[in-house]
Amino acid sequence: QDEYKPEKALSGEDLKNAVSVHHALASKATDYEKKPNVLKLKTADWRVLLFQAQSQEEMQTWINKINCVAAVFSAPPFPAAIGSQKKFSRPLLPATTTKLSQDEQLKSHEAKLKQISTELAEHRSYPPDKKLKGKEVDDYKLKDHYLEFE
Repeated sequence: QDEYKPEKALSGEDLKNAVSVHHALASKATDYEKKPNVLKLKTADWRVLLFQAQSQEEMQTWINKINCVAAVFSAPPFPAAIGSQKKFSRPLLPATTTKLSQDEQLKSHEAKLKQISTELAEHRSYPPDKKLKGKEVDDYKLKDHYLEFE
């Protein structure tokens, strides 16, 4: 809320309220119409934050910069937890910076995109039976939402 002053040290309160952009995605808030030039930031823990820029160009600059930083510095996800149940679990997203070079990081992103696209197509080719309700349908929707977001 307050203006940032570089000569002033960050307080514990500042650090507590900081928003990490690892594995985040910034986009135009197309579903928000109260104010112009609003961007949406969806964080790794799926919180959604809205920010308003002064202009369309500034909003697009913020979106590009946030997504670039998130893509370059986010370490690859850990595998999802494995259990005896069929329930879908999202992979764990490390908050640490990647150890990969930018070329390796790009190749990792390309491979992940290919894998997720294949997984989404396969997932959607086997929708739950229309007679089913409850957990199976919720689990299908959760996985579909996750794969679409990724």
